[in-house]
Amino acid sequence: MRARIITVGERMPVWVAEGFAEYRKRLARELPLQLIEVRARSKDRDAAHAKEAEGEALLAAARDMHMVALDGRGESWSSEELARQLSKWRMRGRGVAFLIGGADGHSANVLNRADQRWSLGALTLPHMLVRLIVAEQLYRAVTILAGHPYHRA
Repeated sequence: MRARIITVGERMPVWVAEGFAEYRKRLARELPLQLIEVRARSKDRDAAHAKEAEGEALLAAARDMHMVALDGRGESWSSEELARQLSKWRMRGRGVAFLIGGADGHSANVLNRADQRWSLGALTLPHMLVRLIVAEQLYRAVTILAGHPYHRA
């Protein structure tokens, strides 16, 4: 199985890029992780139109994959629950795509087409940080399934 984090926005700060690279390296064998960045909305477009365009770009990059939209109104999963979800996704034999919206969130089309919605909690997090958190949690889920001591909760 393969996984993608598909996100609106480009150019991660160095510390985010380094952290993300570390978790991608750790996941390479068990869950190959690809990062796809789509262009954020143009400042000369109205927000609603731009959000739709961002959504279409996210959906195009996730084609034929199980889509999980990161959404504050989604389900909140513990690390153990994410591991159970990962196990289910593996059994289905399809790749999984984690969709991170832009500054204005996801379009209705993305939320309607997503197979699941996942909330990282009630906090508002910077989009650049979300990709790092998702990568770490995927690594944690893989180690839970493998019985590795990384997760000690």
